[in-house]
Amino acid sequence: MADATTKHYDLIVIGGGPGGYVGAIRAAQMGLKVCCIERGKLGGVCLNWGCIPTKALLHNAELYMEAIRHGKDWGFEIDPAAVKVDWAKVIGRSRSITGTLNGGIAFLFKKNKIDHVEGHAKVVAGKTSAGPCRVQVSKADADYYHGSGGEKLQEITADRVMIATGAAPNELPFAKSDGKAILSSYDALTIAKQPKSMVIIGSGAIGMEFAYFFNAFGTKVTVVEMLDRILPNEDEDISAAALRAFSKQGMEFKVGTMTTAIDKTSSKDGSTGVKVTLAQAADKTKTETIEAECVLVAIGVKGRYEGLFDEKLGLRVEKNHIWTDYKDKKEPTYQTSIPGVYAIGDCIGAPWLAHIASEEAVACVERFMGHHTLGVDYASIPGCTYCNPQIASVGMTEKQAKEKGLKYKVGKYSFKGHGKAIAVGATEGLVKIIVSEPYGEILGAHIIGEDASELIGEMGLARRVEATIEDVISTVHAHPTMHEALHEAALATEGRAIHA
Repeated sequence: MADATTKHYDLIVIGGGPGGYVGAIRAAQMGLKVCCIERGKLGGVCLNWGCIPTKALLHNAELYMEAIRHGKDWGFEIDPAAVKVDWAKVIGRSRSITGTLNGGIAFLFKKNKIDHVEGHAKVVAGKTSAGPCRVQVSKADADYYHGSGGEKLQEITADRVMIATGAAPNELPFAKSDGKAILSSYDALTIAKQPKSMVIIGSGAIGMEFAYFFNAFGTKVTVVEMLDRILPNEDEDISAAALRAFSKQGMEFKVGTMTTAIDKTSSKDGSTGVKVTLAQAADKTKTETIEAECVLVAIGVKGRYEGLFDEKLGLRVEKNHIWTDYKDKKEPTYQTSIPGVYAIGDCIGAPWLAHIASEEAVACVERFMGHHTLGVDYASIPGCTYCNPQIASVGMTEKQAKEKGLKYKVGKYSFKGHGKAIAVGATEGLVKIIVSEPYGEILGAHIIGEDASELIGEMGLARRVEATIEDVISTVHAHPTMHEALHEAALATEGRAIHA
């Protein structure tokens, strides 16, 4: 049992990212006494090293591409050679934004009477008949991703603990990140000097967003993907359209290609670089090497729980993530194998998305408080890639519908003849909607183009309320808008498209 001086809470949340801080606030709204322990800055990886700062950088890249590279199209006579890019300011702006948002979360904690403790948390006991959950707090060391804590600061107890520690980038076993020649996504956000050339390993959302950013500012970018197409989680038509669009922007792609070695190099002038050895996935005897200033490894993430639990607790882990009941139950509680300890977000596995972490946190809190909640609709999760053109999707791909043996039809609509797209110079891309037959259920929607991440919301809502494609067709869409493209694609599923 805890001694009389130990602080006790109804809930301790470990991790202050989009899952942790949202869960803490929802618990406080429901009258619980809450403490949130965070080893880094409030907001977690998403706010400080992921979602938000990367979007700031991508906006910089869009402005540069529009004004400098394509200024003549808009009537701006700008000589690209005369434009000076203040790289430190480009990177610095993204970092300053995080500070503003850190303060916002701290304000929300204060408003909701949530205690914020800085340090590395370690669960040393789950809830038993002998006492509550116990969490030891130590001084956090400098390693944000893999730190295990130093000097013990205090021990606190709670009736329940929610783990929301997110994920850390995967590394290649033969090429660990060093922050200079071999970069993680974390390193790429603070890179002091723009590299002249870069190899990016992995063409998922993270890899493609950084590829777009660095390419826009003139870095020679080569993207290596082990599978047979870029953005392999997207619908095949979207992947093909993305390959055309980004190749046109100057990126080079090597698909169906494995990275077998990365060697650091140095030249007589003192400059350093990398030599990347590649092999064809289908025939590993066919190899080539690429030299570049640096390499960015973007091959996915794994749950972050290192040093988080006392070993004697026997935490159940599966595929580098904390096990919970979220895949085993229709209405999961997000309970781990340790009594009284729950986990949500990236640390429990795919899909690794900030908005899912937030929704899981709310569902977890409401359910252990005995409230009825609809929870998370895992079949209707929007996924977005924020390069330009943007990519967004919800629901099944055509391949998935085919593999399930469903009877379906497809509607496609290109932005090439779309009024608003032509007006704003964003004719690259398309909308694709997959619907069931004969009832017109919306099985999936896929977009590549201007504002795709905003447009996908309509399709997500349509799926959530079980609207049919006829409901989308009969909904009046304002003109001129990019949203009209969804209407046209919906019409196309019935062979009724007007502008295609």
